[in-house]
Amino acid sequence: MRFEDLKALVWRGNATHSLPVIPTGYAALDRALPGGGWPQGAVTEIYLDRYGIGELGLLIPALNELTRRDRAVEKKWIIIIAPPFIPYAPALAQHGVAVERVLLVHPAKTAKDCLWAAEQAVRSGSSVAVLAWIKAADGVALRRLQIAAEAQCCWTVLFRPSHALHERSPAALRAQLAIEQSAPRLTIHKCRGGRPGVVSLQMQEPAGASSAC
Repeated sequence: MRFEDLKALVWRGNATHSLPVIPTGYAALDRALPGGGWPQGAVTEIYLDRYGIGELGLLIPALNELTRRDRAVEKKWIIIIAPPFIPYAPALAQHGVAVERVLLVHPAKTAKDCLWAAEQAVRSGSSVAVLAWIKAADGVALRRLQIAAEAQCCWTVLFRPSHALHERSPAALRAQLAIEQSAPRLTIHKCRGGRPGVVSLQMQEPAGASSAC
């Protein structure tokens, strides 16, 4: 790898935001994130106290946006790996996600297999987004995934248990999702080119679709 390529992969905490983004569908969250959306060519980690609290619903507006863009260019997959519940296809379709472009992958139950599947899905170059539920991950595997996401400009989202927040990670964005008084709240712990903070979100149609997963 050339020196210029290695230099591009180094995260500089005070660097200005340069990653392409995907609008989140939530005005408050777009304002809180550099560039006004989810970082596309990078890993985003979303931490949860438990799975199935609406984490997939949080991303549906962005998946809708990617599907819309995808109609004008070469079509790529949205790959969902090891979801704790099977996504409800009619709900995805209702909110504008092209379900014919969604591929479910159920690897072996080990965290290593799930992370390996995510890396292969990103490196293939055939995915516009990869979402994976990962119980555990080592730093080396996460760095490989981050490099692959940047190289393929693939939006890569890992859903991880809250205790993993104490572990190091090269992810561009690390945030914790919680439900407070029936409303979702996203606590941003690390944001490349931005600042930590707390964003309260309003889950409303069509952005909600919490029944999708």
